[in-house]
Amino acid sequence: MEDKNRRLLELVKLLSYEKREVTLTSGKKSSYYIDGKQTTLDPEGAYLVGELFTGIIKKEFGSAQGVGGITLGADPIISAVMVVGYTKGMRLKGFIVRKEPKGHGTGAWIEGLKGFQPGDKVVIVEDVVTTGGSALKAVEHAQEAGLTVLGIIAIVDRLEGGRELVESKGYRLFSLFTKADLGE
Repeated sequence: MEDKNRRLLELVKLLSYEKREVTLTSGKKSSYYIDGKQTTLDPEGAYLVGELFTGIIKKEFGSAQGVGGITLGADPIISAVMVVGYTKGMRLKGFIVRKEPKGHGTGAWIEGLKGFQPGDKVVIVEDVVTTGGSALKAVEHAQEAGLTVLGIIAIVDRLEGGRELVESKGYRLFSLFTKADLGE
């Protein structure tokens, strides 16, 4: 896995990391930006994320039955984990949490729930964790839907309080990289 970690870090630096002033989802200002979708929408990046995330799920969350997260950053991660996991004999179902409830029809917050039963165990996935707010929003909606959240996995932890907040709520957070790995 070390070679896969190293290669994924190269891709994250090449495709997702930019040194520029931005305002993050949390409202905080930052001197750098990480757009994880640029890596997870690359075929090699998606494969590597799927490999590394399924490794963590197997080791740390072995009873997981599914993966989900907030659209749009989590969408390609969910797909990668489901497909790579399937090739390893892991039947992980996926679900996507909307940023706001569906404006018509059922008004649902989550897509993909038909494959789940109340109490099914799931892992929340993220591209980047900053304050932990998005991850915890996904946790909240998954729990409201009757799912049991085991923990959270991210590609990058910006080390800006997200881990502490997530862990204060009783969840474990695993990340492949931190901002230090990117040179920040």
